[in-house]
Amino acid sequence: MSTDLMPNRYRPGESDLPKRESELIARREAVLGASYRLQYRRPVHFVRGEGMWLYDPDGRAYLDFYNNVPCLGHCHPEVNAAMAEQAGRISANTRYLEPKLVDYAERLIETFPNELDRVVFTCTGSESNDLALRIARFASGNEGVIVSSYAYHGTSAATAAVSPNLGDAVKLSPSVRMVSLPGPAGVPEAQAADFFEAQIRSAILDLNRRGIGVAALLIDSIFSSDGVWVDPPGLIASGAAAVREAGGLVIADEVQPGFGRTGAHMWGFERHGIVPDLVTLGKPMGNGFPIGAVVGRKAPMEQFGATSRYSNTFAGNTVGIATADAVLTILQRDQIPQKALAISQHLRSGLEKIANQHSGVRATRNAGLFFGVDMGPEGAPAARRRAMALDVVNAMRDDGVLISTTGANEDTLKVRPPLVCQAEHVDLFLASLERALIKVAG
Repeated sequence: MSTDLMPNRYRPGESDLPKRESELIARREAVLGASYRLQYRRPVHFVRGEGMWLYDPDGRAYLDFYNNVPCLGHCHPEVNAAMAEQAGRISANTRYLEPKLVDYAERLIETFPNELDRVVFTCTGSESNDLALRIARFASGNEGVIVSSYAYHGTSAATAAVSPNLGDAVKLSPSVRMVSLPGPAGVPEAQAADFFEAQIRSAILDLNRRGIGVAALLIDSIFSSDGVWVDPPGLIASGAAAVREAGGLVIADEVQPGFGRTGAHMWGFERHGIVPDLVTLGKPMGNGFPIGAVVGRKAPMEQFGATSRYSNTFAGNTVGIATADAVLTILQRDQIPQKALAISQHLRSGLEKIANQHSGVRATRNAGLFFGVDMGPEGAPAARRRAMALDVVNAMRDDGVLISTTGANEDTLKVRPPLVCQAEHVDLFLASLERALIKVAG
């Protein structure tokens, strides 16, 4: 496992930078907290975005194959217009009657299974997961939370305490149990569900023996931080059932796989044939505007709401709701998920062709337009695989294409372009990846 919390980052002295960027970095370091990082060995400096593209101050265009936040592309004119129109009238909160809030809530709920019929709005995915944990702990009467071994679920105190991805310096809660995934463990797909269920039952047994009990299984159904281990569909179903048998709730973190990212489904959990108790939303919901939500079953929502107040001034504000409503309208009207699925097949085919020609590509996995591409030949040491992945990412950055890495060893390329990606963008990405592989190998 990599001990560097952000290996794909700028380190002073490692790159020669133009005066403009070096002076800006110096100003940042003089005023911003030390927890900030700049991505890539040579930081990128952007002044505007449009669709699939980001532009630096000199007008150079960079193809964005990494940013899932603007799911409809950067600065979508229709989304921006809805945001500006509402901001020009009023930005109010959920304590006042406002029909658009209810209209959007009804539309959003219609995209979920019938059992999930209540929504509470937040500002971010971290807030959504924080609130979902509160609800699960209240409804279950237990404290224990089960997560995957390299999960990331947010930056609040509560969500950082259930996010092993943040590193050893961020201490996990004593009530957290981590479970291994079948893919990284080398378990064949035919045995994946049984392996996952066994991991879950072992965690439940330990939590119960220690008098903690299980409140929730909290999972990102695409396991993005673990290395994008998406298959086989259904692998989590029996483990989720075991959690419910033990009195816990199932929370699906849909911040990354949600809103049509997987193509075949609106929500990532649908690939696994389950209906969670709570679903958390964030980032893509407002195409970059900070809005999130918890969608859930009526019973736990009412249990929590009867005695606990969740009052968040900006959560569900009218500007955010208008923005989110425009995003949902465009996703549905323009059949964005279905088109993304077709484009993902073109991307998959191209990646498989490259893998057949370059030994540096070890494996490719995807669900819709979310890909994990393992770097480094079979049997190569972990450090070599990680170094190769980082070299490829930074070679592509210099070529004008943006991606990053993921996984416990950070040797998996994380490829997740905006859902408006077209065939010509895929071809540009594939050509850049091939150039990077040749450069790194040479």
